[in-house]
Amino acid sequence: MLVREVMSSPVITVRRTDPVRRAIRTLHGHDITAAPVVDDSGRLVGVVSELDLLRGEFEPDPRASVLPPHAAQEPPPRRVMEVMTREAVTVTETTDVTTVIDLMVGKRIKSLPVVRGQEIVGMISRRDLMAMLARPDGELRAAVEAALREHYPFGPSWDVAVHDGVAELSGPPHQHADHIADLLARTVPGIVRVKHLRRAP
Repeated sequence: MLVREVMSSPVITVRRTDPVRRAIRTLHGHDITAAPVVDDSGRLVGVVSELDLLRGEFEPDPRASVLPPHAAQEPPPRRVMEVMTREAVTVTETTDVTTVIDLMVGKRIKSLPVVRGQEIVGMISRRDLMAMLARPDGELRAAVEAALREHYPFGPSWDVAVHDGVAELSGPPHQHADHIADLLARTVPGIVRVKHLRRAP
């Protein structure tokens, strides 16, 4: 599965000069956990997450302790540029999602900007990947059948079943046709594996 089949687009961005509260409202209003940060020319300069934006926004509540809370030594951050992550890890539309997962695990990040050259074309998040895996088996089965009909209309006839994201293609043995059908089934977002079963003669 490729990033372009899973990513969220169009992308929601914030400017590095935006006030922190504006960025908070942007993320909350669009129900996203992170956003690319751009400069005045629209160039990617970083990523800001919910956790970044929470820094310094709350002071201790005096009701939570018998001791008086200490006053903050410094004022809270005022601009996105003060809290964002400057070294943005990016992927492209043709990056395999297995690479995305490795980056998320290895770098402990939840979302990555998707770029096409210098242009930001989307975001891919853990939530996007979970949404694909949560697709009902009946919906996936219909999508696999549609992909086979559309892209291989003169191929053999397969019976398609899907169980927990695993597509089972049942038909007469045909090595070349099986290979094509396997590739087509794997392009369906949410299909995690493909099995070939032999139809009884």
